[in-house]
Amino acid sequence: MIKPLNSVQSNLFGKAIYQELQQNSTNKNGLNNTLKKSESPVTRTSIFYINDFHGKSINMERAMTASNAFDAFVPSQPTDKLKLSSGDIMIGEVMKANQVAVKAQKAMGIMASAMGNHEYDMPKHVAEIIPTIGFKLLACNVNIKPDNPLSKKVEKSYVQEVNGHKYGIIGATPVDLFMRLKYGKIFDELNVDDIDKTIVDIQKEVDNLKAQGIDKIILLSHVGFGYDQKIAQETEGIDVILGGHSHNLITDVKDGVNLFKSKSGEPVVITQAGRDGKNFGILNLEFDAKGILTKIQNNVANTRKFKRNAPIRYVFEQILGKPQVIGRINSAPPPLTNDLLDPSGHANFLTDCMRAELGTDIAMFGAATIRGYFEAGNIDTRSIEDLSPFKNKMVIVKYNQKDIVDALKIAAKSMTNTNNKPGLIHVSGLKYTVSKNGELKSLAYVDKSGNITPIDINNPDTSKSYRVAITDYYAAGQDGFAPLNKIKDAEVKYDFDVSKCIEDYIKKHPEPIDIKDDGRIQIVE
Repeated sequence: MIKPLNSVQSNLFGKAIYQELQQNSTNKNGLNNTLKKSESPVTRTSIFYINDFHGKSINMERAMTASNAFDAFVPSQPTDKLKLSSGDIMIGEVMKANQVAVKAQKAMGIMASAMGNHEYDMPKHVAEIIPTIGFKLLACNVNIKPDNPLSKKVEKSYVQEVNGHKYGIIGATPVDLFMRLKYGKIFDELNVDDIDKTIVDIQKEVDNLKAQGIDKIILLSHVGFGYDQKIAQETEGIDVILGGHSHNLITDVKDGVNLFKSKSGEPVVITQAGRDGKNFGILNLEFDAKGILTKIQNNVANTRKFKRNAPIRYVFEQILGKPQVIGRINSAPPPLTNDLLDPSGHANFLTDCMRAELGTDIAMFGAATIRGYFEAGNIDTRSIEDLSPFKNKMVIVKYNQKDIVDALKIAAKSMTNTNNKPGLIHVSGLKYTVSKNGELKSLAYVDKSGNITPIDINNPDTSKSYRVAITDYYAAGQDGFAPLNKIKDAEVKYDFDVSKCIEDYIKKHPEPIDIKDDGRIQIVE
């Protein structure tokens, strides 16, 4: 087992604290922590990796500082340095956010990125953004028609040479891509292989690289951690899988969790740095003369430990505009432990702003699309936009009690679902209770005077409807919330996102604001 990561940057960037591998070990994966000294020359490699920033520009600024520190660190022995991304650094339809994401990756020196779902989800701007992308875009399991601008940009794999050493880099795109895209125009112009065919695609690229004499191979995967584990064990020739899409935070190196034997018995390490740019990783490796991993150190660090990089912040503000301070947060709770499941004072305030500014009975906002939090101190327009960078538009839809109950039952199942998807629905104008085993236990409507009216979750009244403020994403039934799919019947469709609701509310209430959880969502045994 590797020594736990601490805050000393020398450990993070390259001090030799490794998981050491022995090929003839006897545990279930054929790997253990006992040193096997290689008699052959070794190649030392250090990989700076990122994934799933989702357009979070403030965290990009912090990651830029970390990237510069990685560049400046001089290892005690010659070491190849790579910088790689597993996708979803962009955000889809928001052109300015995509421009910032491209600038950030170029400034960091990212060499290649997997194609995440958000890299596809910008049909209006894809031709415009492509010429600015100076790094490789990789996906071996997608077939793109020639008339799509991506067809000439996306490659299956390539060879990256560093200090005379060659690395094969392969990309894989989400096998559930069509379920994760907001817009449909691009659907007819590409198709993605399922997981079994994707494994065949990946193995084909590995074999092609091996035929060229490449024996150090890295997969940039945006298919999710569960599938990455499957790929590691059902292919041969891959050494490293840098993952994304499932938003797992994978620390250290653990046999049977993120360290496996390939079909040919060689070690494969998997890692992933969570979501929203909260973390980045440094993967330190040693390969023997045959390209087989002999040592691994996986370090994951929080971007909040690094200051925002002033030069890149200036560049971003030329694109996004200079932020305007609009108010002050007097107090706020810390960030959530689990963004998808935890009741949240941050989300309470967000939904209260929606309800107040749009004048509705209820407001609903999915946990999966809240990607930030309020902090004590001055609050500006950019930090507000960072709360939910997807820019989903506000709509008002009438839902009856059954629609709401059915949606909350789906959300409650997140308590036990894989990766806690799709997450809770945060609310204003409602109170509800869910159990840890994934059941909706109670629900009540709370009017603007604070009067509480219970709703029978076993026999909801289909004749009783409420005007609900919600995003067009959830009103279209996305993330599996089919009961909310009433976008065609929306009473009002606005051309702005939740940021405007928050900004307008704060401007009308200049007094310092206390962000707190009032217990409107309860988790019980």
